[in-house]
Amino acid sequence: MELTPKQIVDELDKYIIGQNEAKKAVAVALRNRYRRNSLKKEVRDEITPKNIIMKGPTGVGKTEIARRLARLVKAPFVKVEATKYTEVGYVGRDVESMIRDLVTVSINMVKEEKTKEVEAKATILVANKICDILFKTQSPSENEELKSKEAIKIDYFDGKYDKEIIEVEVVEQQKQMNIIEGVGEINFGGILGGMFPNKKSRKKMTVAKAREILLSEEEDKLIDKDAVNAEGLRRAEEEGIIFIDEMDKIIGNSSSNGPDVSREGVQRDILPIVEGCTVNTKYGNVKTDFILFICAGAFHVSKIEDMIPELQGRFPVVVELDSLTKEDFKRILKEPKNAIIKQYESLLSVDKVNLSFTDDALEELASIAEEENESSENIGARRLHTLMEKLLEEISFVANGEQEINLEINANYVNGVFKDKIESHDLKKYIL
Repeated sequence: MELTPKQIVDELDKYIIGQNEAKKAVAVALRNRYRRNSLKKEVRDEITPKNIIMKGPTGVGKTEIARRLARLVKAPFVKVEATKYTEVGYVGRDVESMIRDLVTVSINMVKEEKTKEVEAKATILVANKICDILFKTQSPSENEELKSKEAIKIDYFDGKYDKEIIEVEVVEQQKQMNIIEGVGEINFGGILGGMFPNKKSRKKMTVAKAREILLSEEEDKLIDKDAVNAEGLRRAEEEGIIFIDEMDKIIGNSSSNGPDVSREGVQRDILPIVEGCTVNTKYGNVKTDFILFICAGAFHVSKIEDMIPELQGRFPVVVELDSLTKEDFKRILKEPKNAIIKQYESLLSVDKVNLSFTDDALEELASIAEEENESSENIGARRLHTLMEKLLEEISFVANGEQEINLEINANYVNGVFKDKIESHDLKKYIL
């Protein structure tokens, strides 16, 4: 059974604080995919995804929501910057690169899954091959006897031969060269690879390195590449998610001049991709009709309503994300599974530093983050990373793993590190 919208939101809550409206929107969009796939084909083909626009300042969780969503359901996911399509030399076909990127991600996901399925079999094949070499090349001293293959194999799996040098036959990797044409990509490496067999050469290397190379070769032999490509294309079409960030940067407004023409041109180039078209890739044709598109932007200058009507109509779901408050910052520091203080505690534990944070320390950090975002550029939760780097700079520098250090971070410690910032904020209160 697929996850329900509530279950999806519950999972997102483990990593992202607040932004419930956006979480609900993506959860419903995802559940609708499951509902669509459960219908008869003639009905299924008539139902397209309800694309989403996320409006909100930087650092409040827009990208993280989309990325976590894709990871949660193991869907092919790519993030692109809308502004990359406004560079000098831009041509319409460049927009299709987002679809090709999605296909590549999708095929790599499938290949990784199939590789895990054949890993055990490939491991045995490689072990037999390397142990045969070790058996044939062994040269015991006068007081030693030749080891049996079974004895060699036991030592091999125990890692006793890892540093021993052997000579193995390996396949030379062909360089891939893709040329973009108006109709798609031409993969000359793949074409020539089909005409000429792969070259092999004998090379000397450690057993550990040989195992790594030969394992990759054997796994490739055991995997059906055509089946992988076909499944990868299917997943890209049916389950793919494309996150287009900085969408507001390619939207003009009534008060601006000049660049609006090129911005509108980019929107019109994106339109057929979102509407549904067929894109040629080196793996085959891909229909974009059922890919879920999530756009995001701050929309400080331009508005969503300034988007060309045709493209605006392809994003029926609009959600506004809230700016982060002091309480949000405090929760972000400690509550998520990947909470910032947990990350730093883990990092420094490598050098035997045992960090702990008091509640009043988190209160101070959250307060400084809120004031910094208000008084300078609002970069959302990213401000916390900046503060934490400064806060732990000295201990990170001196810690070397030679002795255990117990360090409690409290409000006094925080105030000592950020004394200048706090005084600056206090001074601004008196400036009219």
